Amino acid sequence: MNIELDEEHLELAASVRDFADNVVAPASYQYDTERRLPMEIIAQMGEMGLFGLPFPEEHGGQGKDYLSLCLAVEQLSRVDQSIGVTLEAGIGLGAMPVFRFGTDAQRERYLPSLTAGRALAAFGLTERDAGSDAGATQTRAELTDGEWTINGSKQFITNSGTPITNLITVTAVTGTRISSRGGEVPELSSILVPTPAEGLTVHPSYDKVGWHTSDTHPLTFDDVRVPEENLLGERGRGYANFLSILDEGRVAFAALCTGAAQGCLEQALAYAKTRNVFGTAIGSNQHIAFMIARMEARTHSARMAYYHACSLLMAGKPFKKEASIAKLTASEAAMQNARDASHIWGGYGFLNENIVARHYRDSKVLEVGEGTTEVQLMIIARELGLVE
Repeated sequence: MNIELDEEHLELAASVRDFADNVVAPASYQYDTERRLPMEIIAQMGEMGLFGLPFPEEHGGQGKDYLSLCLAVEQLSRVDQSIGVTLEAGIGLGAMPVFRFGTDAQRERYLPSLTAGRALAAFGLTERDAGSDAGATQTRAELTDGEWTINGSKQFITNSGTPITNLITVTAVTGTRISSRGGEVPELSSILVPTPAEGLTVHPSYDKVGWHTSDTHPLTFDDVRVPEENLLGERGRGYANFLSILDEGRVAFAALCTGAAQGCLEQALAYAKTRNVFGTAIGSNQHIAFMIARMEARTHSARMAYYHACSLLMAGKPFKKEASIAKLTASEAAMQNARDASHIWGGYGFLNENIVARHYRDSKVLEVGEGTTEVQLMIIARELGLVE
């Protein structure tokens, strides 16, 4: 595997890094305090073509590869995880399902605005008792006279209530089927719900520990009706399709985690070189130096893990195990680096105006989102033939 980035990738990463440092970072504390998604920054990201990076030009995209998306997400997440996840989820959970499984008509209707960043889409999977166990989905969709009628609720749905949200993909039980073991199980399908929609309630945003700028809402569907042709992919393939979307998404999510780990490393290193105690920089203390060395090692391991998974994805090879390894490695690196960076910064690391403190708050959800640590371990163990 060649882990060297080519000139095009290096230029993209440098461009997004410059945008992150000079546009996103200076405003991030303000928006974090206001707990709102800065639509002006999202608009600039759209103008840069970031929302269209991995999509073909025929759909309004940039025609780049999946690594390009990952590099952009990593650079943004160094300074603001909320902005990073807005891009990652907007593409991976919003536009990608339409691109992968949509009809030509669905792609023509939704992708141009999504890839341009003029609109955002959300993926409504998680429920009170269904997320990691998607088979426990309670949301129902009944087909009558050419219309789907959807009833149920979803929670923790990213990008579902922004001023430019125009689509929510909903997983719902559409009937039953016979499993490979001979028993009857729910038939899970995916359905496109344009927003706003009569009967759809987007409840107020959560009061979250972190990711204050990210747009996250619970949703209620009360007799929401959409045409039969809004079925996304084959009926009954919703579960399989969402698993493949999550596999891809975990690679980009690992890039997000890597960016968070890198951001903490950079902040800790800079402070350790300039903060003097008893007449010497604290970085000259072996304990601090070794702590930062471990931060560097974690970040490097996380980056190599997602590079490897991404290379397999782009080559069309199996990458499920590697995606889970990347997500597991990178999320733990982000959380550990955030802890260490805040410790190195001391009292200043406990102030919300400090990016280190925001990373400390934000990073816990990285071990939960897009599949918990335990789910990643389960997938890795299954791929090793240890569990069914």
